[in-house]
Amino acid sequence: MGVTRQSVKSVSDSALRTWVDALVRTRTLYGVQEREERFVFDRLERARDLRLDYDVTLLPPKKYFLPQKEVLSTFDRYTMKFEAVFEAEPFVVFGVHPYDVEAIRQLDIIFRKDNADAHYLARREAATIVALDVETPSKDVFAGCMGHATGKKLDGFDLLLTRIDDEGTYLLDSRTEKGHALLDEAAAATEATAEQLKLRRAVWQRNGERLKQHKLELHPSDLPDLLTRSEEHPVWAEKAELCYSCGACNLVCPTCYCFDVQDEMEWDLARGKRVRTWDGCMLAGFAEVAGGHNFRDQRAERYRHRYYRKGKYSYDMIGEISCVGCGRCISACTVEIANPVEIFNRLLDK
Repeated sequence: MGVTRQSVKSVSDSALRTWVDALVRTRTLYGVQEREERFVFDRLERARDLRLDYDVTLLPPKKYFLPQKEVLSTFDRYTMKFEAVFEAEPFVVFGVHPYDVEAIRQLDIIFRKDNADAHYLARREAATIVALDVETPSKDVFAGCMGHATGKKLDGFDLLLTRIDDEGTYLLDSRTEKGHALLDEAAAATEATAEQLKLRRAVWQRNGERLKQHKLELHPSDLPDLLTRSEEHPVWAEKAELCYSCGACNLVCPTCYCFDVQDEMEWDLARGKRVRTWDGCMLAGFAEVAGGHNFRDQRAERYRHRYYRKGKYSYDMIGEISCVGCGRCISACTVEIANPVEIFNRLLDK
């Protein structure tokens, strides 16, 4: 994943589709497709199904690195075998928006920290990430406010696609050896011109503003201090009155990584597997421990914790604000209380 020489080339939309069709014949490739009027990352079989103009996916591409459910190990008391299970077959995630690239980069830091998570890292090392500058901003995106609107200064991806004109011309910007390997297979690509690079800069400048559908009234770096002095703010109890504790905001978030681990036994109670599944701090039983004690049994405590986790706790741990501005939580919340911009702006009230 180390950064090497940078190469920027130009390709037409039709040539890009030909390139993608060639890639899916030799690689496992996941790309964005439309399913019942929603966009999802799924296994791609042909280039014509790939949607590069999507606004936002239902679930983030995080699911390929930290699956909703995964087997960590198997065990057999009869043979006394305990075996770890790893999935490390190479794959490509194609068309990842900048805010999701940033989320994956943060997960990389977290899962390498302290006791490194070998299962996450096996998948991560097997992956090639093709980033994509946003063509169609979603109605709730605020990545521009969080500093993650474009691929201009991003790290953590291998190749960046940017559509620069109405004719469907794309620039392909490879940053790593994995990226170069993909770009080498784009036979019709030509070196980008100075004028094309200028057009890309214009896209970046425009997206910096277009991806501010909700306007944050402070700089993200001010959030840890703001939250430190806002523990007793009335907004927590006020909004929690409407909360269903459904956890939808957790489950669609690209930077949430909490999980539960359970053993699933066979009928003979001697064989089974250890399984990891997504969990979320907004769920009523998330902080419950043996004996029935729940450290956050009140909805207001759980509601507040979510925002502290995004704007303060992650910053204390890795020096990053772990809200990337994708807006999925806003769209997923049926009672409309999950908008981080609304809450953070409200905390500015004295």
